Amino acid sequence: MKRNLLSLVLIFIFFQTMAQSIADFLSVPFPSAFTVSNDGKRLAWVFNDKGERNIFLADSPGYQTVKLTDFKGDNGLDISNLIFSPDGRNLVFVRGNAKNRQGEPANPALLQENTEQQIYILDLRTKEVKFLARGNSPLFHPDGSKMVYLQGGKVYLRNIQGTPSSTVPLFTNRGSVSQLTWSPDGKRLAFTSDRIDHAFVGIYDLEQQKLSYPETGMDHDGYPSWSPDGKYLAYLRVPHIHNLILFKSIKTANPWSIRVLDMDSMEAKEVFRADEGIGSVMVADIPAQNERLWWTGSQELVFPWEKNGWVQLYAVQIGNGKVQRLTPGSGMVEKVQTSLHADELLLTTNTLKISGRQLIRLDLKDKSTKLIADLSSNHWSPLRTVDGIAYFSSSFQKPAWPMILMEDGEKMLAENLFPKNFPGQLSKPELIDIRAKDGFVSHAYLYKPKDYQEGKQYPAVIFLHGGSRRQMLDGFNYSIYYSNADAMQQYFASQGFVALTLNYRSGIGYGIHFREAENYGAGGASEVADVMAAADYLVARPDVDPSKIIPWGGSYGGYLTAHALAQAPGKYLLGVDIHGVHDWNNVIPTFNSWYKPEKYPEIAALAFQSSPMFHVKNWKEPVLLISGDDDRNVVFSESVELLEVLRKQGVEVEQLVFPDEVHSFLLHRNWIQAYEAAFEFIQKHIQKR
Repeated sequence: MKRNLLSLVLIFIFFQTMAQSIADFLSVPFPSAFTVSNDGKRLAWVFNDKGERNIFLADSPGYQTVKLTDFKGDNGLDISNLIFSPDGRNLVFVRGNAKNRQGEPANPALLQENTEQQIYILDLRTKEVKFLARGNSPLFHPDGSKMVYLQGGKVYLRNIQGTPSSTVPLFTNRGSVSQLTWSPDGKRLAFTSDRIDHAFVGIYDLEQQKLSYPETGMDHDGYPSWSPDGKYLAYLRVPHIHNLILFKSIKTANPWSIRVLDMDSMEAKEVFRADEGIGSVMVADIPAQNERLWWTGSQELVFPWEKNGWVQLYAVQIGNGKVQRLTPGSGMVEKVQTSLHADELLLTTNTLKISGRQLIRLDLKDKSTKLIADLSSNHWSPLRTVDGIAYFSSSFQKPAWPMILMEDGEKMLAENLFPKNFPGQLSKPELIDIRAKDGFVSHAYLYKPKDYQEGKQYPAVIFLHGGSRRQMLDGFNYSIYYSNADAMQQYFASQGFVALTLNYRSGIGYGIHFREAENYGAGGASEVADVMAAADYLVARPDVDPSKIIPWGGSYGGYLTAHALAQAPGKYLLGVDIHGVHDWNNVIPTFNSWYKPEKYPEIAALAFQSSPMFHVKNWKEPVLLISGDDDRNVVFSESVELLEVLRKQGVEVEQLVFPDEVHSFLLHRNWIQAYEAAFEFIQKHIQKR
């Protein structure tokens, strides 16, 4: 009897221990690329299951999940751009990876095959997958017989059936093409042609084989949107901002406007112009999509505007210019989804709970709004079906998962695929505000250790997100990069750490004055004060060991980790810097190709003073540097140069490099290895202390 009882105890301890591994915290398949058929009867999405990416389908009325593809292994080949054919019988998708500046597609698994982006079509009746073309951004013609797609900034046309079309572009043009959109009758294709310091809206007439730019100028024209009857083409006109580098505050500019082109007269007119001051800048990050203009059935245009300090939706009547605000409250509209019903838009927002994401239905007839689902979880990517609304959902206890809300309640899609070894009883985050010495208030979530005890002191970690245009939520994030980070914070809590996740100034979700904080980034690094304040907050807590505070993060989070160690020796035990920025002048050209530090000495001087390398001589604490050497966001040399300098100063540095890996790791095993290395590095130094 005693032996049986002992065996049961040992089995229980074994499974409890196994459930606490980093791999188990990262075990939940991550869903993406959610799409719905035109008739609202079919849903499809991608599951990234520990690096193995496949497409899944759920049909009305039962929405039983079927696996459509059977790609094997953690091979780093992404799947994206899922779209149904107009008749719902086929599904097109892109498999493969984008190229770097040298024309090399990402290949972190070192596969001995072509890993570039390729377009495939999947017959939903036979499950047969057929190669169509090299490229991305496929878009079906309204009649479903053909599609356009992009390759190297050029447009190509491909017949769905029969022999492949010509391998030459559909038309010859300068500039890089994006934002493809068909006219309702399928006779014309509108697009944006980017020319770096200006952009045109172009139209290609398929029947006449004629390319035109109806209205050209020195501004950035883009986001073309056809009226439902095809009589008008609306687009944005955004004035160029000279010498504006990314990662620098901007609240006002020459106001943007909305133009409407009459397709009969080919004359355009301005139907709306933003006011001077707040709202005069068209925010590039929000809504986080390629659309900015949506037509109603009554000759109105819905558009985003930051007039009140929040990116919200407004409507303008194109006949008289009358403007109406559509979304109430304080918060941002992050995404807008058109619907099976022409009289509604489905919004992802944080207007009802600023620390999370909610879904709102916007009625375009009476201009009313209504909450979809509840506020206890986070929801995003809504899709209207014939039976209800599908979306992705998460909470602090459960990472992102596809759901559908119908009359009889909420249903979890593919429920049988949720891993049984995912840890339960996770730490519920406490929302706190942190005031920096300059008076700025940032926001954070605090995860207490498992089996927390009053009177005990714990080591503490501070997670710093990237971006900086990001917001960490009160539950698992909607991005796989940050969902993994949330899982790691929960792992830290399970291992006896106080884990703090910081939403520092310059992130999204808290309005223009938070996002465009004075002197942030390359304009002064004011957000470093929030990191220091977070450490001070932890030091003041009786449950934190003040000698064991550790910042960690990736990209912009690596930049802030490096700043913390370089600016405040003795304040932190060590840091984990994952592909961090260390000298703005090396990184800005990645995002602003025109920028050359020697041509802009004043900008360059301030950018360097805002970089960790400016303070590096003070750096004393150990650091773990992690990076992939095919990073397209932060050049790999940032870590190489920092390593050289720290070695000369006698700083303890460990390194972990993933060959041919990109910024957001494509291989699941690299996430696990990076996080395991980080935890081991931290534990080693805690034990030393």
